[in-house]
Amino acid sequence: MKLILTIASILLCLSLPARAQSTDTAPFDTDLQRLAEILGSLQYLRGVCGANEGQKWRSEMQTLIDAEAPSGERRRKIVASFNRGYRGFQQTYRTCTPAADIAIRRYLDEGAKIAREITARYAN
Repeated sequence: MKLILTIASILLCLSLPARAQSTDTAPFDTDLQRLAEILGSLQYLRGVCGANEGQKWRSEMQTLIDAEAPSGERRRKIVASFNRGYRGFQQTYRTCTPAADIAIRRYLDEGAKIAREITARYAN
């Protein structure tokens, strides 16, 4: 839940008029790509661990993309990061394990931290 709330604050930040001047890159793109990778990882891991959240993390990713509205190479990189996170764990975990539970907790914490940092640095 903490990650969803901090993602919501990122969405507010990204929808503000003071967005990156260039559609090619934004100063927070590396962080945004990492957050996308975390969301992809959570989409897979939470599903395999029986969280019954459906497409929750994919929807969060779509909301993030809609708010930032990246195009071209930026969009490709963000989407590729989500897919990399998903596929990386898909190749490793077929069932939920204690290690998968630990990864989930760590990704929730890291995602929340990234979201807070992006908001703190780039919100006006």
